[in-house]
Amino acid sequence: MLRPVIVGVDESPESLAATEWATREALRRDVPLRLVHAWNWSPHPASDVPAGATAVGAAQRVRARSVLDTAEAAVRTYAPALPLTADPLEGPAAAALLHIAAQADLLVLGSRGLSSVTGVVVGSVANHVAGASPVPIVLVRSGGSPLPYRSVKDESSPEVVLGLDLTDPCDEVIEFAFAAAEQRGARLHVLSAWRNPSMYALGPGEIGLVPGLRRQEEWYRFQEAVLQSWRTKFPTVTVAGTVVEGRAGTPLLAAAKQASLVVVGRHAHATFHVNRGNGPVTHAVVHQAPCPVAIVPHP
Repeated sequence: MLRPVIVGVDESPESLAATEWATREALRRDVPLRLVHAWNWSPHPASDVPAGATAVGAAQRVRARSVLDTAEAAVRTYAPALPLTADPLEGPAAAALLHIAAQADLLVLGSRGLSSVTGVVVGSVANHVAGASPVPIVLVRSGGSPLPYRSVKDESSPEVVLGLDLTDPCDEVIEFAFAAAEQRGARLHVLSAWRNPSMYALGPGEIGLVPGLRRQEEWYRFQEAVLQSWRTKFPTVTVAGTVVEGRAGTPLLAAAKQASLVVVGRHAHATFHVNRGNGPVTHAVVHQAPCPVAIVPHP
């Protein structure tokens, strides 16, 4: 049985953008689409139900169904043949989404990124789920264009960008990026960064080896070696490699301005948080990239 693309929906512009993106992605992957909307209702024991509480719960159920019906109607107008389900999820949104995430081929959520005024995250549900999802998750910004949707091939850019950590090149992340580029008929831009180790971390006999061991040309060759088997597996994907000295965050954000998708990895046992330094490159891209960002968990 094919696992669906699951998208969390509400009434925000970011949710509309995520639903649009998820619809096109389900068509690309030839898998079903599942719309979900989480609503939080914790009824009291029967003897403690306050006056009017039952009516409030019923109203929340009706609203949840209305949100789903609206999203479902929009998807069916654009993709009438796409297998589609729409389900309300009871409970806190982040917990409810993580509970069903393992059922997904891909999880998609709308994201507002960072507030331009305060510099803090707006939309903690997407932030929390992205930091703990057991499956790849894509965070989608609002592009300001309402439904109906564009065509499957109508991406803003023919390029997928992969942020590849050459100190820990993970198959799951690389394969996701190559597959995404293949599905889109897009070029894959692989961007890696390298840094000289601190002189204080080296022994006296090792200091002279730094220029020879960390030359940029050697990192280019290593990147090519890492990608060679994937080029063979995905022969139709055009690959362009870039290796820069320093931190990867700034070059990735620059590349994201011309990309239809940025792909980064996250250690499955680790999480990132808006106010913590866990995974600084992933953290920066997730909260500042203007295009959709895929976060792929790996061992």
